[in-house]
Amino acid sequence: MSEKPPPYQAAGYPPPGQAAYPQQPGYPPPQQGYPPPQQGYPPPQGYGPPPQGYGPPPQGYGPPPQGYAPPPQGQQTSTTTTIIQQPQTVVVGSGLYGEAPVSMVCPYCTATIVTSVVYTPGTLTWLACGGLILVGCWVGCCLIPFCIDGMQDAVHSCPNCRRQLGVCRRM
Repeated sequence: MSEKPPPYQAAGYPPPGQAAYPQQPGYPPPQQGYPPPQQGYPPPQGYGPPPQGYGPPPQGYGPPPQGYAPPPQGQQTSTTTTIIQQPQTVVVGSGLYGEAPVSMVCPYCTATIVTSVVYTPGTLTWLACGGLILVGCWVGCCLIPFCIDGMQDAVHSCPNCRRQLGVCRRM
């Protein structure tokens, strides 16, 4: 079997260690490795003298501030604790109430509650009933809107004091 040339020679590249191009006259010979490190800037020697017209620089700060003096020997100090209770913010509005119960603070009895919801027929319920009658479903199908909670108004009330807090109206 004949030996195949190395892949770099088959591709036309010179063997390792040889220059890829012949030496041209007038150019320095190629160097191996990296060039020697260059000399950097000399290290700074410090600051020069201050410009004319300025006084000497300050030599530090004054004495540290003194704290409170200890109480005199015949007196005693007393501590009073004051507790301030701020009222809780109660937001009452139609945007607060929806189809589901809401956690809130009752504005009447100031208890933290989850509202109880009761569904009552409203405008949408009666319009749907009238529409079904006009279509011809007047035998018993016109009563279906009264059985669907999603077509009725949701009335929110406090389970603690039983007062009505808000209504989510359909339509």
